[in-house]
Amino acid sequence: MKPLVRNAALSSYVELSQSLGIDPRALMKRVGLDPVGLAVQDRWISGVAVTELLELSAAAAAHEDFGLLLAERRRFSNLGPISLVIREEPDTRSALELLVRHESMYNEMLHSRLSEASGLATLKVSLEPGEAVATRQAVELAVGAFHQVLRSFLGARWQPVSVCFTHSAPADTGTHRRVFGTMVEFDRDFNGIVFYASDLNAPNPMSDPQLRTYARQYFESLAVSRDTTVADRVRELIEVLLPTGRCSIEQVASSLGVDRRTVHRQLAAAGETFSSLLNATRAQLAEQLVANPRRSLTEISGLLGFSAPSAFSRWFSEHFGCSPRQWRTRKAAPRA
Repeated sequence: MKPLVRNAALSSYVELSQSLGIDPRALMKRVGLDPVGLAVQDRWISGVAVTELLELSAAAAAHEDFGLLLAERRRFSNLGPISLVIREEPDTRSALELLVRHESMYNEMLHSRLSEASGLATLKVSLEPGEAVATRQAVELAVGAFHQVLRSFLGARWQPVSVCFTHSAPADTGTHRRVFGTMVEFDRDFNGIVFYASDLNAPNPMSDPQLRTYARQYFESLAVSRDTTVADRVRELIEVLLPTGRCSIEQVASSLGVDRRTVHRQLAAAGETFSSLLNATRAQLAEQLVANPRRSLTEISGLLGFSAPSAFSRWFSEHFGCSPRQWRTRKAAPRA
């Protein structure tokens, strides 16, 4: 199946796009992503869609440095639960090795490798989206994010020996040199960062030895439990695709990189069907949305993927035994 990434990969995407004068919502809808869903950072979305979105955004904004500008806005917390652990690691080496070893916990497209030779450490970064798509912006975002992590450990004045990209140089390299320093190289045979191996032994100024054990225990329990099933992935994609009006088993299968029969077969093995997951997800969202009086029923109908409010009302009545308006009134009565 095609790899997924956490919503946090697009952290600050909307703000950056607006600052560059492009419409982030329109671009997200073109690749099948829901702008509202970005608020939930731990939700998983299609890696291909994110990669295509970054390329479209760079073209629309006429900024070849779009991915790098987005990396500049990344925060340590965007890594998710793993950030709590690496923050308490004793030195840069153990933190970086942990980040590389558990990369699938925050980005399934990402493949990174740390090596040492002749006094230099090399962090190589590659992306495998599962199909042939341009990855220039996504690669620069990934390399830029790793650079930000290293600086958080080694200080704002730290500089790598070199930063390498396999793609050609942009027309204006100003942003690259401002972010990485003067040693930025293009048309190289790998993407990544080269720095002195001695930097790996630098103590982590953020580390608290008393918290380290607790952070490790928390992370290990989370890492074991985060064995995402096919049903989990389908639920996530249903929730993401519903507001776009394109939530079908064909679309879900396409996002997962398989055909619809494979999705049917794997869901059946788990005792589920696509229809049962669609209904359950809609019901869960409907309870939350209808209870909010600030949302109109017409708006809710669209967010749940119905073609018309009447279709939503019929489905709701069959599922909950009353109309959406009656259900909202009953929920509001106790509060009143």
